[in-house]
Amino acid sequence: MYTFGFEKLEVWIKSRFLTKKIYVITRDFPETEKFGIIPQLRRTMISVCSNIAEGASRFSKKDQKHFYNMAFSSLMETLNQLILSNDLEYISNDDLALIRKDIHVISLMLNNLSKSTD
Repeated sequence: MYTFGFEKLEVWIKSRFLTKKIYVITRDFPETEKFGIIPQLRRTMISVCSNIAEGASRFSKKDQKHFYNMAFSSLMETLNQLILSNDLEYISNDDLALIRKDIHVISLMLNNLSKSTD
């Protein structure tokens, strides 16, 4: 089976695994968040992976950089929602700390990927 370029990017792979973690963690959120923070948090993390894939598919460096920057912005939105989830006691301090490490690594990788398009 053919592997597309974005599938080989370590940052996409790490984002994909973090997306799965977000889905697993949000399963334990209260039912009252079914239409609130749960889908929003899942969408922002999906956006990270999707923008990396789309950026890697673009031919111009300017377009690539745009999508990598969008991925970074979505990653920061994800972090914001996780902090709020922690404030609301939907996730523990330990879970937040572990996910923050993943987010930090991915953010550094996205910054490097964006710089590579200069």
